[in-house]
Amino acid sequence: MALAWLPARLAERRAQTATARTLVFTAPGWPGHLPGQHIDVRLTADDGYQAVRSYSLAAPAGEDRVELGVQAVADGEVSPYLADQLPPGEEVEIRGPLGNWFVWRPEQTEPVLLVAGGAGVVPLMSMIRAHRLAGSRSLFQLIYSVRGPEDVWYRDDLTDGNPSLDTRFIHTRRAPHGTARAPGRINAADLAEPTARLKPLSPVYVCGSTGFVETAADLLAEMLSNQGKDPATIRTERFG
Repeated sequence: MALAWLPARLAERRAQTATARTLVFTAPGWPGHLPGQHIDVRLTADDGYQAVRSYSLAAPAGEDRVELGVQAVADGEVSPYLADQLPPGEEVEIRGPLGNWFVWRPEQTEPVLLVAGGAGVVPLMSMIRAHRLAGSRSLFQLIYSVRGPEDVWYRDDLTDGNPSLDTRFIHTRRAPHGTARAPGRINAADLAEPTARLKPLSPVYVCGSTGFVETAADLLAEMLSNQGKDPATIRTERFG
């Protein structure tokens, strides 16, 4: 059965980085969603032209509110408009929720490893928030790769001392002064301790650009195999 398009009105816009935004919509009739799922957003121009793009949900379901993470892409057709030009109170159409594989459920009790590249942190943030909302004591680990400290999404949420969340930042180009790890891409050393803390059936979620996801997933698969764990626990979501 095809999912219906629903009207969604922009209620709030918050800056995350120089080009990244959180958009909060009110969407009466929204059926709810699981942490990690995404939706389609449809824009219709005055001349009838329509454009559809997919965006990850950044927060657990809550009444009729839907929170998205949008990274404005240079020369993009949709993302710059959503990020900075869509007026508050304006309506778009949304369809979802979509995706049942890349999700975390509160009844899961195993330690979890989340690996994000840039805007790939958005669906993982939904999982982190749902984990906290559920009062879960299971260990959540986040490895978050960004070019520099100014590119971190959700900084306050990720550095507020949540005892059940272990966040580690990887800076690929510019690291803050005093950081022990030199700038560079994710490598096996970054994953050794976090994977060692997982149980045999612990889920591993990887999200980011295609190149990042392929690199991280290959490293994780080799490391889990060497530890006697099943690489089939790795779940990936990619964009671009």
